[in-house]
Amino acid sequence: MCGRYTLKTPTPKLADHFEVQLDLEIEARYNIAPTVEVLAITQVEGQRQAELLRWGLIPSWAKDEAMGARLTNARSETAAEKPSFKTALRRRRCLIPADGFYEWRTEGGAKQPYYFTLPDEGVFGFAGLWETWQPPQTAGPRPAIHTCTILTASANQFMGQYHDRMPVIIPPDQYDLWLDPRMIEPAAIAPLLVSSPEDRLVARPVGKYVSNARNQGPDCIAPLSAPTTLFG
Repeated sequence: MCGRYTLKTPTPKLADHFEVQLDLEIEARYNIAPTVEVLAITQVEGQRQAELLRWGLIPSWAKDEAMGARLTNARSETAAEKPSFKTALRRRRCLIPADGFYEWRTEGGAKQPYYFTLPDEGVFGFAGLWETWQPPQTAGPRPAIHTCTILTASANQFMGQYHDRMPVIIPPDQYDLWLDPRMIEPAAIAPLLVSSPEDRLVARPVGKYVSNARNQGPDCIAPLSAPTTLFG
């Protein structure tokens, strides 16, 4: 699964990496949690665009927005069949920029947070889906809400030391394929919905400060020891 992540990469680097225009300065965030607005990259009429989406997908047919809090992640193995995700998987895919994410492992009866990054701590793109939900107008006009979810896959051997699931990370050379709205058959994008290679991520334990979603800042990622890898 993916329940918390970071995005602290400077705005110019984000724009370069995702080949998108970013008109606003993106503030560094060290503890992004569900139900808040997050940066997402979509593609419209052949052009990539950056927008803010609420993390927690609300299907277009949902009766109320509370459903979004339960749909922050989508299992890649079943997304093509699930009513909440199947249309978005075909027509509304996005990239959700991140440069790290957290998981918690029980150690000595307590939950120990770990911070996962690329070896160079660079930016990457989670596989995401997005939807638009129109609130009921019974209490007067209300704007549409644009939301998203992060796809997950079974953990690879490295990640399996910490959790049985992991977020799907799209390789940069596959961004075009993932975002292309013409690819409406699940089989066309299925090869992308897999766990990352064993050497793609490193992990380090961090302090429990990050466990409170209200806490922000560099203290969230302060290391307790040297990074760990599958063989370290």
